[in-house]
Amino acid sequence: MIVVTGAAGFIGSNLIKGLNAQGHDNILAVDELTDGHKFQNLAAVNYMDYEDCDDFLAKITEKSAFPEKIEAIFHQGACSVTTEWNGRYMMRNNYDYSKKLLHYCLELRIPFIYASSAAVYGASKVFDDQADRQLPINVYGYSKWQLDCYVRRLLSQAHSTVVGLRYFNVYGPHEQHKGSMASVAFHFMNQLNAGDEVKLFKGIDGYGDGEQLRDFIFVDDIVKVNLWFWNQARARNNLKGFFNVGTGQARSFNDVAKTLIRLKGRGQINYIPFPDHLKGAYQSYTQADISSLRKVDYTEAFTSLEDGLARYYQQEQ
Repeated sequence: MIVVTGAAGFIGSNLIKGLNAQGHDNILAVDELTDGHKFQNLAAVNYMDYEDCDDFLAKITEKSAFPEKIEAIFHQGACSVTTEWNGRYMMRNNYDYSKKLLHYCLELRIPFIYASSAAVYGASKVFDDQADRQLPINVYGYSKWQLDCYVRRLLSQAHSTVVGLRYFNVYGPHEQHKGSMASVAFHFMNQLNAGDEVKLFKGIDGYGDGEQLRDFIFVDDIVKVNLWFWNQARARNNLKGFFNVGTGQARSFNDVAKTLIRLKGRGQINYIPFPDHLKGAYQSYTQADISSLRKVDYTEAFTSLEDGLARYYQQEQ
């Protein structure tokens, strides 16, 4: 049995889709459906059973028996709202919950592959996944960084795969439920469909209008990396540590907007003032250093921005 937490979410549901494509449906989908709209993501994939995240944690804590042996836990569940400032909630949800899953996996030697985030780097211009110090600029990034720090202290004791994947700016299908936290590609497509206009922020932090730079990565590439690490674990190559998952190529918001306008065949860009509430808590530049990923022999090429946006656009039409 394979466990995917955050199964009804953006990356979790795409991960189940990827597992299905490899012939796996003995999957326990773990999530919480307070927002019932997320059922659409679960309805699009195949899995053995569904369990609420609190019930799953209770079984883990009590070491209750599961119907099948757990082969791996892909821990994608978290509060990913970067504008959430309730630190108590964030730490309980993202940090405490994850620690309990980690210890369960360490004890039973179950591969534990979890979602970290490029948010741990904050406003840094250096994205070194082996560095032991980072300065996140929001409490979401802090919760992910503290989990990474906790994991780092236990890696030398681990006899199984323990991998934290620092996702950069992910876009693709199944993110419709994320609201303001959905990718800029999602928002730009909706804006074009509503009025043939894309709204981009005016310049800030020394960047020109719409020239803030991000490492945009298509969700299918995120899935490939997760499954590759699991396949390494199945081959008894128990990798451990933290790995950036991005294309390694920063692109501007203008690039995203212009590509989508070209795909639609019409539209224009409107630059709007940068919101006050995001000042000082916004990453104007991200670019993954993927050398650690390459050093462990992950050789797959990453989808270009133009190809990824074209695939996403075609699926959404």
